[in-house]
Amino acid sequence: MVELDRPTFQKLWSRDQWATLPVNRSLLSPLAFLERSIHVYGGKDAMVDGTRRYSYEQLGARVYRLASALRASGIGKGDRVALLAYNSDEALEAHFGVPQIGAVLVAINIRLSADEIGYILAHCGAKAIIAHPDFAHLIAPGLAGSNVERVIWTSPYQRAAQTNGAADLTCPTTTYDDFLATGSPEPFDLGIDDEDDTISINYTSGTTGRPKGVMYTHRGAYLNALGEVYHAGMNGDSVYLWTLPMFHCNGWCYTWAVTAAGARHIALPRVEPKAIFDLIEHEGVTHLCGAPTVLVMIANEAPSKDYTFPRPLRIVTAGAPPPPTVIARIESMGAVLTHAYGLTETYGPHTVSEWQVKWNGKDAEERARLKARQGVGYIHAPELRVVDENMDDVPADAATMGEVVMRGNNVMKGYFNDPAATGKAFRGGWFHSGDLGVMHPDGYIELRDRAKDIIISGGENISTIEVERTVYAHPAVLEAAVIGVPDEKWGEVPKAFVTLKPDASATAEDIIAFCREKIAHFKAPKAVEFGPLPKTSTGKVQKFKLREKEWAGKEKRIN
Repeated sequence: MVELDRPTFQKLWSRDQWATLPVNRSLLSPLAFLERSIHVYGGKDAMVDGTRRYSYEQLGARVYRLASALRASGIGKGDRVALLAYNSDEALEAHFGVPQIGAVLVAINIRLSADEIGYILAHCGAKAIIAHPDFAHLIAPGLAGSNVERVIWTSPYQRAAQTNGAADLTCPTTTYDDFLATGSPEPFDLGIDDEDDTISINYTSGTTGRPKGVMYTHRGAYLNALGEVYHAGMNGDSVYLWTLPMFHCNGWCYTWAVTAAGARHIALPRVEPKAIFDLIEHEGVTHLCGAPTVLVMIANEAPSKDYTFPRPLRIVTAGAPPPPTVIARIESMGAVLTHAYGLTETYGPHTVSEWQVKWNGKDAEERARLKARQGVGYIHAPELRVVDENMDDVPADAATMGEVVMRGNNVMKGYFNDPAATGKAFRGGWFHSGDLGVMHPDGYIELRDRAKDIIISGGENISTIEVERTVYAHPAVLEAAVIGVPDEKWGEVPKAFVTLKPDASATAEDIIAFCREKIAHFKAPKAVEFGPLPKTSTGKVQKFKLREKEWAGKEKRIN
């Protein structure tokens, strides 16, 4: 392995390209984070991926090899390079090597179908794809309709790819290590001249219709990464476990944030409880992120009932309001939980339930309730409102619902090749989340529902999230989703879809009675159905599938 030496690296700080900028200005790009960490933490572990360990100097050399090899293969400024890979060293390197030459990274969800992947490849116009051979069968069908000119297989598994549907690929292929061997480890000027250049395109999960390509900029990624460093409390001694997929909003920008802190990345290709707890124990993990489903897994599959983490562990969760019972369990294990909220269009998290010292003395249930709120804007993106249909702010009474809108440094550049959708999302000069929430008197927001998920029963509005939280509190419930279903008398009534914990038992009557004890009777589910919940590839429950079944044969889905 060829490593950068310090004299070579120093060239980075005297680039000719900076000479055209004012002395008090440099371009904001997360690529600068790697350069700094090479300089400050050169010999320190940067990435642990199974048996592979790379220092920051070694990681930098590999990134520059990738960048120069891509450039030599004909990839240039503005070209798109797709990524379809597990959390891995190669996936991390792509987050730096692809934009190094001004190209745009398109990290694709590995849980999508071949049709969805083919659509994304065609829509973004990717010229190359870096992929794990496990996904060869997902890539092959879409190549004919795409601009992909080269497939680069991660790790030396070319033969494995031949058994996964890649034998008929219609473009040249190579292994990642062979491709890197054609590049140079020497650093070179960044291929950007504007911090508003696009650094990545992330496709929405597409619960309805085709996914849209969300464009991130170098500037937005830089600022969002710094926001993550601050709110997660990371530093050079931190060790970050990749339970969150790197393909999801570029890992909420933690690909760049962990590097900015000079912390250690620990790759986890699959979210498995035993692997999580083993790495926490043996690698000194201090930080991880994940959706509430990951928290549920950690809470319910710990090595023992009285398990506590061996050292302070900071967990950032987002994706849905975590049930207070799960928050309480995670905290009892010794973790410090930070609840964030955002969307693909906001680089991942946009708000954080900022904890205040004055709440420390409250009981566990009240602390969990406060942490379950979505909170306030990130330090670099504080612009956040809850508005009515006229774009007027709703009263800060914790009761009046409106749409959550935001603007500022970590709102997307727009949807790739979709000006109509961009204009709709940005109407009124704010990004419209489509989420319904309330504003508390202390200025913290709290989600109450998706705009399309409100149940109107007998003229009363019912928040499905409120009902779901109550169902979750039942000791036998592992996961739950609530929707409105048709009712002859009330128009709509809540119905709960429930997955029980392993070896637990409960009847529909048990859960309904439990809810009627906790919330108003009209809010309690009128029916309960047991079984696995349909989910998107990012772990979100697909409520529209539940609605399709329950409203089949109806002309409208309101009653």
